[in-house]
Amino acid sequence: MTSLLHKHVGKLWLGIVFLFLYVPLFFMMLFSFNDTRQDARFTGFSLRWYEALTRDSRIVDGFWLSVKVATVTGVLSAVLGTFAAFVLVRYRRFPGRTVFSGMVNAPLVMPEVVIGLSLLLLMVGAQDFLGWPPRGMLTIIMGHTLLGMAYAMVVIQSRLMEMDRSIEEAAMDLGARPYQVFFLITLPNIAQAILAAFLLSFTLSFDDVVISEFLSGPGVNTLPQVIFGYARRGINPTIYAAATLLIVTVTTVIIAYSVWVARQTRRREREIAAAMRAETVALR
Repeated sequence: MTSLLHKHVGKLWLGIVFLFLYVPLFFMMLFSFNDTRQDARFTGFSLRWYEALTRDSRIVDGFWLSVKVATVTGVLSAVLGTFAAFVLVRYRRFPGRTVFSGMVNAPLVMPEVVIGLSLLLLMVGAQDFLGWPPRGMLTIIMGHTLLGMAYAMVVIQSRLMEMDRSIEEAAMDLGARPYQVFFLITLPNIAQAILAAFLLSFTLSFDDVVISEFLSGPGVNTLPQVIFGYARRGINPTIYAAATLLIVTVTTVIIAYSVWVARQTRRREREIAAAMRAETVALR
């Protein structure tokens, strides 16, 4: 009886948490189809705010800038995170390992305000001394990559630690060089983790406001910055429409990735089972 009660209490608590997280999103998506600007009463279904969204050049330009920044940031974070994770997992002892590990992990625990302010001082000093880089898309990518690389490294590092090293050792025993082992053995085995790191870094970059505020230049605003600027001036249902499209896009990408991972996992399980059956037949 007690275990049954605990089970239902757990489900109830989980349901309350999900309601707390997702009901506000549902109402925001609902009011993006509202016929009027009222945010307290739904007066009728309309697509007027989505039509207004297509005519708002600031939101459109901010969206495409966010896509470009997030894509480049995701790629750079996945590549740098892969190298950092490989060094920390495969090379246990080297001079400065503790310092290197601490520097790579620091953005995970450091407030974004501190990161943005420190990067702003660095970029201003570099621009005064070297005349480069100008504040804009490039500086935003640099800041987002610093944060995204730390998260990507954690994801890829966990996969590398689970990977069976005997496969790499067998390849080296057969004459493969270290770079061949890395590109032909290690990378295919951690490909899903690299893709997950890319998606995580892409999402963090696309959603970031604080670092973008510090590092953006005149006339260069990402979509979250534009939405935040509109929100400070008052309620605009166009923001609801933009946020709804963003939620739908992210949800679609996550579902597609989950389906792809599930299919790859089932395919790998079938291949392992087939290999084991073939080995059993051969032993007989």
